Amino acid sequence: MGGDHAPAAIVEGAVQAYREFGVESVLAGIPERIDAELARLNARDVPFEILEATQVIEMGESPSRSLKSKTNSSMRVAAEAVKRGDAAAVFSAGDTGGAFAASLHVLQRMKGVVRPAIAALLPTLKGFSIILDVGANLIPKAQHLFQFGVMGMVYAETAMGISSPTLGLLNVGGEDSKGTDALKTAHQLFAKSDLNFLGNVEGSTIFQGSVDVIVCDGFSGNVALKVSESLSEMLTTLLREEVTQSFRSKIGYMFLQNGLKSMRKRTDYTEYGAAPLLGLNGLCMIGHGRSNAKAVKNALRVSAEVVKKQMNSQIQNEIDRQIAIHRSTEPGWRLWNQIRDGIFHGGSSDETPENDEVAQSEEASRSGDASPSN
Repeated sequence: MGGDHAPAAIVEGAVQAYREFGVESVLAGIPERIDAELARLNARDVPFEILEATQVIEMGESPSRSLKSKTNSSMRVAAEAVKRGDAAAVFSAGDTGGAFAASLHVLQRMKGVVRPAIAALLPTLKGFSIILDVGANLIPKAQHLFQFGVMGMVYAETAMGISSPTLGLLNVGGEDSKGTDALKTAHQLFAKSDLNFLGNVEGSTIFQGSVDVIVCDGFSGNVALKVSESLSEMLTTLLREEVTQSFRSKIGYMFLQNGLKSMRKRTDYTEYGAAPLLGLNGLCMIGHGRSNAKAVKNALRVSAEVVKKQMNSQIQNEIDRQIAIHRSTEPGWRLWNQIRDGIFHGGSSDETPENDEVAQSEEASRSGDASPSN
């Protein structure tokens, strides 16, 4: 029931995903409205289960309030289906903070994960880079940033098939002395790890594809994601205006048409559909608020692919491996021992699972639409 075009676009996308890819969906929401959309699409024969949800979390609604007052929202009902094992993943195009809060509350964090993060794809000159976080953690600690890198690396390996992906830390300069205290400490953590860390990445090199995974705070990542979206739309608009200026321009456009179509496809968020919320005991995919049927269809396709590749199990294995390294007594890991409580044991006393859950949900809400915008 979430999204600018819900439930019409959600139901239509689910029907298309079933007919084109064989992906079966469980639709959580108001049964009468869902059934009306299935009738409109002549799709009542599609084997979809409908889970009744009497409440809807609206765009911009406080995640903490919706978590308490809307216990039968479509987002929460969908997340509970995943927890029971009745579904393999949950997808929502609704409010990011609400989807984050419901999924985090119901599915809970993986063992050892302090802060889940939203990962998205950015188009680059070399293909795509994964950037995380893009909205769930506005002011993360160094320890959180390190775990983002670990989870992003596994996502790159499983979802994109990249062997030994490279990592970079988004910063204001290439030197390891640049940036906030959190960024400088995170740089030390990455440098001492066995991850394929290449150092800091500046804003001017984001789209060059110099690294496979870009690690950053949710504020910077969300801004970068939306800048990429607006830039793509601006270039498309300018090009359309230019080619209509003269007959010669129209002729030139005819020769460039195939290449321009390919470029638009690479920068079109509807081709990829959703961004995974990494670090939960269950797969949660967060879609763009304005997702149309095509975006939903592709989001469900990607979700099914990630489930088949058992990405969450691989993330848990890598988190466990890093914890084992952290506990090592080797001299090279003394820094880990100094900050042990901050990384793997919940941090300071104000960061209990309950308090942190609400705070992080509110951060995701304040960041706005943190879904894939490329």
